Amino acid sequence: MKRKKRTFSWMGAVAIAVLLFASACSAGTTEGDQDGGEKGATGKGTIKIGVLASLTGALEAYGKQTVNGFELGLDYATNGTREVAGKKIEVIYEDTETKPDTAVQKATKLFEDDGVDILVGSSSSGDTLAVLPLAEEYKKVMIVEPAVADSITGANWNKYIFRTARNSSQDAIAGAQAIAKEGVKIATLAQDNAFGRDGVAAFKKAAEKLGADIVLEEYADPQGVDFTSNIQRVIEKKPDYLFVIWAGANSPWKQLSDMKVQEKGIKVSTGAPDIAALKTMDDIVGMEGFTVYHYTLPRNKVNDWLVEEHKKRFNGQVPDLFTPGGMSAAIAIIEALKKTNGDANGDALVKVMEGMSFDSPKGKMTFRKEDHQALQTLYAVKLERKDGFDYPVPVLIRELTPEETEPPIMNNR
Repeated sequence: MKRKKRTFSWMGAVAIAVLLFASACSAGTTEGDQDGGEKGATGKGTIKIGVLASLTGALEAYGKQTVNGFELGLDYATNGTREVAGKKIEVIYEDTETKPDTAVQKATKLFEDDGVDILVGSSSSGDTLAVLPLAEEYKKVMIVEPAVADSITGANWNKYIFRTARNSSQDAIAGAQAIAKEGVKIATLAQDNAFGRDGVAAFKKAAEKLGADIVLEEYADPQGVDFTSNIQRVIEKKPDYLFVIWAGANSPWKQLSDMKVQEKGIKVSTGAPDIAALKTMDDIVGMEGFTVYHYTLPRNKVNDWLVEEHKKRFNGQVPDLFTPGGMSAAIAIIEALKKTNGDANGDALVKVMEGMSFDSPKGKMTFRKEDHQALQTLYAVKLERKDGFDYPVPVLIRELTPEETEPPIMNNR
């Protein structure tokens, strides 16, 4: 039976600075049996996975990183067989175009026309928030990757939602863990919008808990290009650190350098992004902050395999910021299906996935039972110039453990 037309509301997509890179990926589908995971036991059949991603548009780079990682993860977790519990794995990719209404249309198509058993996505928080109710309606597990909005595992969460991506609060806590301690004075600079203010609020809470003093919250015009007055107010406060939360190509990095902020004894701190964006950050070499991932940071066999295999498949290119997330989502699905003996029923998967731990390129991840947010390692880093790289490299200061970066539970379960 076709579902009745419904109207969904969603939050706007999180604005992210993206410099696109060329990365080919297949958005095609493979034909397979139509019985999916309905048999619920080892035997013939096909388990269908639908993947929503931004394969065109502003977040294309992130979408393609996720898809590449997902493909690699399936091969890693199944030893190249693309089978689990005697069933074939079929993947169908759909482009959301970073439009929430399109994401809903594509997700509905995947559930109704393609009969997918499991959904993965999406690149945008807005797209993802729009689709969450469908997972509950169809009683299908949805793995969220790489969208970060807290409300996905917070106010808008339902029991079929699991997230391998980190959330915004984990980012904020990691940022605080990287620089905050008793007696440290910190100023913040962010865009004057929900993204900036929410990020500052989460960072401030985490930093003050560690004993730091937030001496200034400075907000700038999101569309602005001249931040002289904002930076001057920061300089006047003489903080030990300036923590910057920014999204967009109009970044303040050059002006921070021109106004000699770090030379005045104020250390700049922020999140180290994907490789394309790192190439724009020469002006803040020496920055101490955090990152979600850089391929040189994790020391484990899964990441070693990812780096080596990615180079083989993609003409020497290394995995980027969201590649390991796609891989982690695939590994989590295969591990869960092993536990259910191939049963892809949503309720069966929820039962085994709550509290489930699994290996990933970032080490062990665990789906927290209360809200299904994956607890995971993040990294305190310093941007440095290194031979062999044409961009500032995030060099490890220390790993931030899953326990250190554990976010608050916000779903009122």
